[in-house]
Amino acid sequence: MRPLPLPDPALGDVAAADAIDMVILPRMTEIEKFTIRRALPSAKKQMVGPFIFLDHFGPGELISGERFDVRPHPHIGLATVSYLRQGTVRHRDSIGSLQDILPGDVNWMTAGRGIAHSERSPDETVNTVRPTHGFQTWVALPKRHEEAEASFFHHPRTDLPVIAGEGATVQLAVGTLYGARAPVATFSEMFFADVSLEAGARLPVDTLHAERGIYLTEGSIEIAGEAYEAGRLIVLKPGAALAVRAVTPATFVLLGGEPMDGPRHVWWNFVSSSKERIEEAKNDWKLGRFDKVFGDEEEFIPLPPERR
Repeated sequence: MRPLPLPDPALGDVAAADAIDMVILPRMTEIEKFTIRRALPSAKKQMVGPFIFLDHFGPGELISGERFDVRPHPHIGLATVSYLRQGTVRHRDSIGSLQDILPGDVNWMTAGRGIAHSERSPDETVNTVRPTHGFQTWVALPKRHEEAEASFFHHPRTDLPVIAGEGATVQLAVGTLYGARAPVATFSEMFFADVSLEAGARLPVDTLHAERGIYLTEGSIEIAGEAYEAGRLIVLKPGAALAVRAVTPATFVLLGGEPMDGPRHVWWNFVSSSKERIEEAKNDWKLGRFDKVFGDEEEFIPLPPERR
């Protein structure tokens, strides 16, 4: 466990106008009958660092007989980062990966030129009551890596750095933060960390990365004299040195990184710098040209209709 740097008392003097770029309220959506809060992309901002998609589900419970079932579906031009606080999800994909993700673990799947995968409740857990809480994020790939070979890597919680001190605990899931580096191999400089603060604790926000966001999940925090409640993505201004103070016990994720090399087109599960490449992927899925998900070959999510 790495000690957390103590916040400079002067960080509390920064003005909100100098610290906060914008505040994004997630929109509610539904995936396979499961309610999701989607903070990115938004009408205000497409990406924070390379993160182009941020879904938050839970906290809640799946009662006996209920399932978390996301049927096989395709991706191109991105990497998915799955992180749970509670529950278990079974990942399968079209390159043969089979992996249960547990709380605090990280699944990193590079779609690149194309992959299909599913995320489901393990059969052995379905007849129990299960708490469920976690995040599904997409990371846009730099243009030179958009057509990379598909791959999948799993990192258990025990392999991930923990930085702690003065009432704050930070588990670094991906990238670099506070002088620590997670073992997940990435395509650009970035970070994703799970943070818990005791009431009254203060956490300095690392200025290493140009783009930074705080997605607050539980409790109340204060930044530069402004209070924020759960269910908000707070985007910070580049280079702003500041500290987060927990008004109540609070949990949030820190995420961001270096700006992406240009905007991206997003349609359904496809991300690309090229509209033509997305059209190609749409046609490939419609015609069944993606490889099947091993062990989950019977079902799939159809290509959605075009919006008019």
